[in-house]
Amino acid sequence: MTLGTHIGDVNAPSAQGTPPVLPDERRPRVGPWVPVLAAALLVSLVLAVGIGPLTVTPGEVAAVVHARLTGRVPADGSTHDTVVWLLRVPRVLVGALVGAVLAAAGAALQAVVRNQLADPYLLGISSGASLGAALVLTAGLGSLVGAVTLAAGAFGGALLALALVLVLVGRGRGLSSQRLVLAGLTVGYFLAAATNLVVVLADSRDAVRAVTFWTLGSLGRADWGDLPVLAAVGLVTLGVLVLRSRRLDAIGLGDDVARSLGTDPDRLRRQVAAVSALGVAAAVAVSGSIGFVGLVVPHLARRLVGATHRLVVPASALLGALVLVWADTLARTVLAPREIPLGILTALLGTPLLMALVRRRLRRPSVDG
Repeated sequence: MTLGTHIGDVNAPSAQGTPPVLPDERRPRVGPWVPVLAAALLVSLVLAVGIGPLTVTPGEVAAVVHARLTGRVPADGSTHDTVVWLLRVPRVLVGALVGAVLAAAGAALQAVVRNQLADPYLLGISSGASLGAALVLTAGLGSLVGAVTLAAGAFGGALLALALVLVLVGRGRGLSSQRLVLAGLTVGYFLAAATNLVVVLADSRDAVRAVTFWTLGSLGRADWGDLPVLAAVGLVTLGVLVLRSRRLDAIGLGDDVARSLGTDPDRLRRQVAAVSALGVAAAVAVSGSIGFVGLVVPHLARRLVGATHRLVVPASALLGALVLVWADTLARTVLAPREIPLGILTALLGTPLLMALVRRRLRRPSVDG
């Protein structure tokens, strides 16, 4: 559950229906931050692939990738080729996609529910994915097809959570941000309880340990087979959110203002909730639950580019990819050969940032005086 669901909306609308966003936050920042973040991400991908028990220089990484892309696979199956192409490249790419989807979805959901302490797991997606994964692992199905079965179970559970949320909010009625939050909370708690029940009833200690580790988040299972679906769903999610960015700005001014500008708030909330849930479902299915990326990164993006969503959404995606790539690199190297669950590491790193952001907002004078 996100902290934002238990704390009052620090960005709630004023009496005039306009949220108290300070002028310096609303105004786009001058500077090529999006291209800079894109360049930093490309460099980080190469560097992260080379870091590990076997150090590989950027030149060697580039040589292996170039050889693979041009079909010149080494006949002897060199160690560098195996480590770089089969193990690290897919893991780093999956991490970048997961981070981008979580951060962009977090930025969009914070806009439509008008709560800057909301995150992508607001709709119970993580709880649904955890239930699906727990059922696969405790039933012993994961050993049949491996990671494919686990990802399919998690994705199915995430879609179940989305379906339940949409049933609760109903059709043909106004969809306020409060109703969406309450529906997500209800579904999330219910599915989390169901997951705990599955774990308690499990006979295998190994299965319980696997469920626990998966729910804490990890990219240790990532391989090339995860990329096609994740990339397709992730790119569609990011594309839709970018195309809706101007409408996200409108809804941030209040539902009445949004309607006067030609935006249907209820329809936009359903669209953003559905596409974000699908993207997060694909991400969680391969990585488990990784918190704080979708909550904290959008705030950092706003500090760089302002609060205009045509800049916030892509900046959040790039920054989220950067954060998760380096967090995963740290998780798999700092205590090597042991690996820190990624969800624990992001929480340890994200909590101080969140506390600083909350403290800064609480000390800021109200716009209404």
